[in-house]
Amino acid sequence: MSETLFGLASAFWLGILTSMSPCPLASNIAAISYISKNVVHLRAVLRAGIAYTFGRMVTYALVGFIIIQSLVSVPFIAQFLQKYMNKLLGPILIISGLFLLEVLKVNISGFAISSEKQNKLAQKGGLIGAFALGLIFALSLCPISAGLFFGSLIPLSLQNTLGTTLPLIYGLGTGLPVLFFSVGIALGAVSINKWFLRVSRIEYYMRKITGVVFILAGLFYLWVYVIF
Repeated sequence: MSETLFGLASAFWLGILTSMSPCPLASNIAAISYISKNVVHLRAVLRAGIAYTFGRMVTYALVGFIIIQSLVSVPFIAQFLQKYMNKLLGPILIISGLFLLEVLKVNISGFAISSEKQNKLAQKGGLIGAFALGLIFALSLCPISAGLFFGSLIPLSLQNTLGTTLPLIYGLGTGLPVLFFSVGIALGAVSINKWFLRVSRIEYYMRKITGVVFILAGLFYLWVYVIF
């Protein structure tokens, strides 16, 4: 039970950390601003925010399911992971931590659509358009989000009994700040930009702390499963 709860909490935290990173946070706020541009009622904006968040959840769940099932369905890979996953997890966590600390960097260009197409999809598509934007924006990878998803969440999912459920929880984590900002926009909060800057500053320290924790956890796995 504790392993299951740890997996759920870790996936949720990784999702929140991803959503608060500058690249995904900026795209999320842009998407919600498009969605809520011509919407007057708070409930309508909330529904659009929920639809957008659900779109992100579906994307991460599908991508995670495909990757995890592809790995465990091949007998050779499944046996290899079962035998060596604990040994591999140490280096994976250390590398992920180094990416979070920006010691290691890599340029990743994710899938993107023009602002004109975003605006057209959001205004004419209603809840379906908001859902579609969530699907599309979830595919817009930057180094931090890609590192958290592929380098941390997928190995965690392979280790946990819930497995393919964790990417869905991760997607939920990426959507909660989106709902917060959608409420702010719906209420006409003039200080929304200040909140964005505050969240960006908080994310910097949260990411550094998480990076250190990942490295320490990786060293622990190396000590337990490799050295001994």
